[in-house]
Amino acid sequence: MSDNIQITDSAQDYLAELLEKQNVEGIAVRIFITQPGTPYAETCLAYCRPGEEEPSDELLELEKIRVYLDKNSLPFLEEAVVDFNADRMGGQLTIKAPNAKMPKVNADSPLEDRVNYILYSEINPGLASHGGEIKLVELTDDQVAILAFGGGCQGCAAVDLTLKDGVERTLLERIPELAGIRDVTDHTDTTHAYYR
Repeated sequence: MSDNIQITDSAQDYLAELLEKQNVEGIAVRIFITQPGTPYAETCLAYCRPGEEEPSDELLELEKIRVYLDKNSLPFLEEAVVDFNADRMGGQLTIKAPNAKMPKVNADSPLEDRVNYILYSEINPGLASHGGEIKLVELTDDQVAILAFGGGCQGCAAVDLTLKDGVERTLLERIPELAGIRDVTDHTDTTHAYYR
């Protein structure tokens, strides 16, 4: 899995130099994504002193540095590139993670990832014009997706129709093993409702 992230030689040199300046024996770098699989995903790179890594992290032993990759971020770090571009001002470290907001999914991907993929790639873009968005809160043991409707969907009178019709139909068509969907949102709160 970890060979899906590329850390260029220039980035390794730069990071090795930074790590050396920390004067901490065994210090490494840790890469993780906050809110992976959402439109708000941010790819982060941090110092990782011995003992600060998570037991589930995947260790990447590179020639000049050691990198810990957060296990939950791995699918979202696919095709990521960490690079360093030197310039007169010193240079800039860049992290490009094209799948941070949405990992590539296929039939073997966990059910949760596939539900999120459909929500973020197909359903939410259509709701964005209403200021709405749907999030997967949890997947029950009997394969029911619990969804939260946010923004303009919350308190919208048409939400039951929208939910039952569009969202459920799309999800069940795409993911046959899903038993159904339920909504956790309390639709009596109409503060952000969208009315035509």
